[in-house]
Amino acid sequence: MTPIASAAAPSPTVAESVSAPEPAPAPKTSWMQRLRQGLSRTGSSIGSLFVGVKVDEALFEELEMALLMADAGIEATESLLNKLRTKVKQQRIEDSAQVKEALKALLTEHLKPLEKDFMLPLDGTSVVMIAGVNGAGKTTSIGKLAHHFQAAGASVLLAAGDTFRAAAREQLVEWGKRNNVAVIAQDGGDPAAVAFDAVNAGKARKANVVMVDTAGRLPTQLHLMEELKKIKRVINKADGEAPHEVLLVVDGNTGQNVITQIKAFDAALGLTGLVVTKLDGTAKGGTLAAVAAGSQGVRPIPVYWIGVGESLHDLQPFSAAEFANALLG
Repeated sequence: MTPIASAAAPSPTVAESVSAPEPAPAPKTSWMQRLRQGLSRTGSSIGSLFVGVKVDEALFEELEMALLMADAGIEATESLLNKLRTKVKQQRIEDSAQVKEALKALLTEHLKPLEKDFMLPLDGTSVVMIAGVNGAGKTTSIGKLAHHFQAAGASVLLAAGDTFRAAAREQLVEWGKRNNVAVIAQDGGDPAAVAFDAVNAGKARKANVVMVDTAGRLPTQLHLMEELKKIKRVINKADGEAPHEVLLVVDGNTGQNVITQIKAFDAALGLTGLVVTKLDGTAKGGTLAAVAAGSQGVRPIPVYWIGVGESLHDLQPFSAAEFANALLG
């Protein structure tokens, strides 16, 4: 059993699994530049607060407002600033640049619970169910992940379970062609049946990963959420241990609405991970701090990948330190 990219020790509970790779030829510096640029709205506004100012209560008040405006949420903001005040006092920090570095370290520590390797099995078939609202970048993310998984040596099968939207099916089939990956699809029909067929086909073909796309829906569409539960039940009938992962793709531009989506989909499906896309838009970035803090009762679900653009290498594993550095400018 050989770990890939992260060189982490293999999971003792999985016979053959490796950490999903960090997509190769994109250099780290290039990725950090894109991440910083994507989060520049937040980074420039928070970072500017530390330029040529005294370390006093006025600075903390401005930081509080900036973090709240960045969608960090009340819980995360209060926690971070309380710890920052304590650190500044204990270490007698009087330089604003040092306060910024202290906040970066505290934010990294705060976000660390969201950082987790995605274990990619190389023995057996792992079924990954993927949900999200329309427009979040769900189908595109599936295509990118298929590419990355193949780069790690895994065989992949895709299931076009979004049978309500022909364009979604066609989009997934196109990604399949680009990656030379088979796609199980039907014209219309029952998405649960597509998922069932895909799981059986994946096991028969000894595919390492079966990714099941599902119809985009709002968490308020209760009848569609019930259908998602049905798809999960049917997947479990095809394989008693599946789905092995239930991922939610969320648009990083939607701010606190992300919290509402996570809560609703987690209640319906029991999420195992998140994919946060479109951090190159108007994303404020602080939402992940709110997730880590359990804001509004949401569970701190791991963030496996974040995306800042359209290219294959603009979807990368989430790193708390990288994100904190980019977010604070």
